[in-house]
Amino acid sequence: MQQDALSLAAKALDAFNVTDSTEIARLIKKEFDRVYGPGWQCIVGRDFGSFVTHCYGCFIYFCVGSLSILLFRGASLGAETDAAPFSTAMDAVKA
Repeated sequence: MQQDALSLAAKALDAFNVTDSTEIARLIKKEFDRVYGPGWQCIVGRDFGSFVTHCYGCFIYFCVGSLSILLFRGASLGAETDAAPFSTAMDAVKA
């Protein structure tokens, strides 16, 4: 998933101007929703703070130049039940 996030960020930066942070975030989020299941959130920008609850193993924060990207899958109140869809998605990716 980390490699996918980095690859998608590079693809988004090729497709959009670095100032189009909303479009970059939209591309990354939609692709992660498609590949790994719904519930992904993406924040892209140069100066932001965050306080998020995320599923175990579904959080990445990285920078490309001066642009920061935060990608995570949100956790619900019943986070224990969220593990099954994630493992199903991961099994499909490994296949």
